[in-house]
Amino acid sequence: MSEKQAHIVYCHPEPRSFVAAMRDTVRAGLVGTGWEVTQTDLAASGFNAVASAADFEHRQRADHLVYSLEQRHAWSGKHLAGDIAAEVRNVLRADLLVLVFPIFWYSVPAQLKGWIDRVFLSGVFYGGRRVYDHAGMVGKRALVVASLGGRDHMFGRHALHGELNGMLRHLLQGTLGYVGFTVYEPFYAFHVPYVGDDDRKQMLERLHSEVSLIDKRAVIPMPSLEAFDDQFRPLATPDID
Repeated sequence: MSEKQAHIVYCHPEPRSFVAAMRDTVRAGLVGTGWEVTQTDLAASGFNAVASAADFEHRQRADHLVYSLEQRHAWSGKHLAGDIAAEVRNVLRADLLVLVFPIFWYSVPAQLKGWIDRVFLSGVFYGGRRVYDHAGMVGKRALVVASLGGRDHMFGRHALHGELNGMLRHLLQGTLGYVGFTVYEPFYAFHVPYVGDDDRKQMLERLHSEVSLIDKRAVIPMPSLEAFDDQFRPLATPDID
């Protein structure tokens, strides 16, 4: 078995989409540099995006659903719904998690959000003070590969919409970084529905090149618990600009 394991989670309802081409390009780039790659196609598998009591075969509390507490109980007692358990195992086996999706309203599609809600288990991925550099996914890496309709000049510190990474902070830091992943700078494909085939081809060529060199890719800085007390208060007064 390869020493480098990657898992791709792909979310798009159209099998012939550009996002599907990005998924295939990511896979080719990783396989070509020695990675073993598995993938989940959320739309094709009909992955259920809605967290509910049905996610647990046996409940610790039958009278009141506390979803995060039932996640802990179900994983330790092997009472978790099969579709969730399979995805948790996929992530735990992987050294690299790649999320491939179109950006909808500066967020992820609902099915991918539901995958996160159901799969990022309390007690396994995070819990209490087990967040950021003390969380369950420390040592693993994550990459976001996303398409959008906006042009690249619309995003940036002084641009119309501001920083795109800032708009996706809920995902990059509040989800991936929070559970301990080292998060690579995302790959964004801009203005995809409105450009020609040659432009799309160049985007895919750039993606393949960048994925092939992923070990050298810049990462997004994340908080360290070493800078905070046991109540998450800063140990030092932050600099004020």
